[in-house]
Amino acid sequence: MTNSLFQLTNQVAVVLGGTGSLGGSMAEALGAAGARVAILGRSAERGMHRAEQIRRDGGEAVFHSADALDRDSLSRARDIIEKSLGPVDILINAAGGNQPEATLQPGDDFCHLPMDAWQNVFDLNLIGGTVLPCQVFAETMLLRNSGSIVNVASMSGIIPLSRVVAYSAAKAAVINLTKFLAREWASKGIRVNCISPGFFPAEQNRGLLYNKDGSLSPRGQQIINHTPSGRFGYSHELAGATIFLASSTASSFVTGHNLVVDGGFSSATI
Repeated sequence: MTNSLFQLTNQVAVVLGGTGSLGGSMAEALGAAGARVAILGRSAERGMHRAEQIRRDGGEAVFHSADALDRDSLSRARDIIEKSLGPVDILINAAGGNQPEATLQPGDDFCHLPMDAWQNVFDLNLIGGTVLPCQVFAETMLLRNSGSIVNVASMSGIIPLSRVVAYSAAKAAVINLTKFLAREWASKGIRVNCISPGFFPAEQNRGLLYNKDGSLSPRGQQIINHTPSGRFGYSHELAGATIFLASSTASSFVTGHNLVVDGGFSSATI
């Protein structure tokens, strides 16, 4: 019984942002659990490489190019996936990121933060990373009264971290939207939950956490000091949370939840 709770055999899972480090690891976890995985993203090279890795490990995976900020692009990808793999059961929204222009540097004044950079970060994380894919893929889930959506937020959406103000605000909006959609769609068979990773080194944040020589930056050291586990997370440590929330048996009564995976960061005293 325990093993069957976490099996996703014959489930079709779409991972938007599956070309990235965290999204890619989540895609691999779904594939290992038996799901038929469709990776969506803009980098064909990375997407095809990740899909090939899942296939080498015995899973089933394909890559489709899609622009998260283009509703028509997402709709086309959905239709292709449903024709080739079947109706989508699971949607993982792992696309997102930050921009240097929307990050406050020491001494910067928030009053002069450029609004175009702010808008770009919100478009990437909230609109393209969450709103549009939820709209597009939920259309067919609602017809079947079944589905699981997992949005990826951030620790900074819970605790407004210094400097990354636009990113933090956008991820807070993702958490709020997750709860709204959970309430709206619970009676229609769709569960909507959220994962908030703590600090997982990846391309977009490596420069903030490490110096060029590989040593911890002052900010990286501050984060480690504040994390009870005493280290950063590894991307594969999101696997369990992903499978739990994706599984209609393991988390059948869980919706509107924000599952924190942070090594204790959010529980530590500031």
